Amino acid sequence: MSTLLDSYIESNRDRFLEELKAFLSIPSVSTLPAHRPDIERACDFIITKLRDAGMERVERIASDGHPLVYAEWLRAPGKPTVLCYGHYDVQPPDPLNEWVSPPFEPTIRDSNIFARGAADDKGQMYIHVKAAELLLKMQGSLPVNLKFIIEGEEEVGSGAVDKYVRENSPKLSANVVLVSDTEMFAPGLPTLCVGLRGLIYTEVIATGAAQDLHSGLFGGAAPNPLTALSRIISQLVSPEHHVLIPGFYDDVEPPAPAEKESWKRLPFDEQHFLDKQIGAPSLIGEPGYSVLERIWARPTLEVHGIVGGFMGEGAKTVIPARAAAKISMRLVPRQKPDTIMAAFQQYVERLAPAGMRVQVRVLSSGEPVLMKPEHPYIRAAAEALSETFGKQTVFVRGGGSIPIVSRFQETLKAPVVLMGFGLPDDRLHSPNEKFHLPNFFNGIRAVARFWGKLPTAE
Repeated sequence: MSTLLDSYIESNRDRFLEELKAFLSIPSVSTLPAHRPDIERACDFIITKLRDAGMERVERIASDGHPLVYAEWLRAPGKPTVLCYGHYDVQPPDPLNEWVSPPFEPTIRDSNIFARGAADDKGQMYIHVKAAELLLKMQGSLPVNLKFIIEGEEEVGSGAVDKYVRENSPKLSANVVLVSDTEMFAPGLPTLCVGLRGLIYTEVIATGAAQDLHSGLFGGAAPNPLTALSRIISQLVSPEHHVLIPGFYDDVEPPAPAEKESWKRLPFDEQHFLDKQIGAPSLIGEPGYSVLERIWARPTLEVHGIVGGFMGEGAKTVIPARAAAKISMRLVPRQKPDTIMAAFQQYVERLAPAGMRVQVRVLSSGEPVLMKPEHPYIRAAAEALSETFGKQTVFVRGGGSIPIVSRFQETLKAPVVLMGFGLPDDRLHSPNEKFHLPNFFNGIRAVARFWGKLPTAE
């Protein structure tokens, strides 16, 4: 099998790469209405490539937002069913002046392909499509039953796919879900992510006067929403980076001692992490916890932006009528988004200064997830990765969130294999995003091997 895999990939390498470039050249930015035609183009691209690969019942599924894509191949009776998930939408490329090459003109440098969406998630999702093509073209069948659900709203909350999974669980039923939207711990080191933090993303809106006011005429008497938000934000996290919301840590489940011990054996260099991935004068965080614990197993609160008042050139002495801040909280196992959100809202309202109306809106949320490395499907994935990369697979957690993963677990009752092929320096959501091309081709090999190793459906 290994020789046949390599032979097909090598003989089709140039075509695979040209297809990937064509996919990455589509600016399918989901958050900007001006890119709706590009969203449609990216959706059509995936539909065409799934059909070309040999998948059946390929569908474009309309939604209230961006369309979904479904496909299936169900000709392996008695074999397990795998549901492959990915997304074709991307983040905005701004700031454009920081890109070495244009974000939607894929460019290869040093065995990496640079483009927005290269690693998150077009390049990784396309691995699944090419693995299906490889097996169907090479041997005319698959070792498993296979389904795809691909969305266009992951970067804006996954609303359409979440609704579709809830309402169509029989159609999407599977023994295991495969997601490639995470990263390897280090180059060449096969990695499975077995945990993700949950997320609550909020907007806090402070409103004072009925309209903007002249600060000379009303300053000292009129409430200032920007000042109010600043005071609220300053009381959310202590100088020691401890979240001050009452009850915030009540349900936090610490990692098992064996898991913490395994993290100590990972090839992690704190100074390299600071210099190459952070680029700040120093690291911060709760005392008494390692860096990996802080980013994988501890809950956090971050402020992402504050808007209000006048920020143009020159001066305008205005007291704004309204100001808003975007604030998120990352959650760990046993923390419940509804419980944390209620505590956050009560605390913010208690902190609101006199003369101020404060509203808290939830923009998106997702449960934390944790999977068992000893599960037979996780073990099969680990074996496939080890065979492909020639090293023992390591198990890590991810500090980020993929909200649909918790939906798959809750609704489909299926384990989720987070088999990612990105690298820590891929600059997701930042200028000069990239994807390491050897990982793209090895990913195709690893996914095909994984499907072949799955035990009989339980």
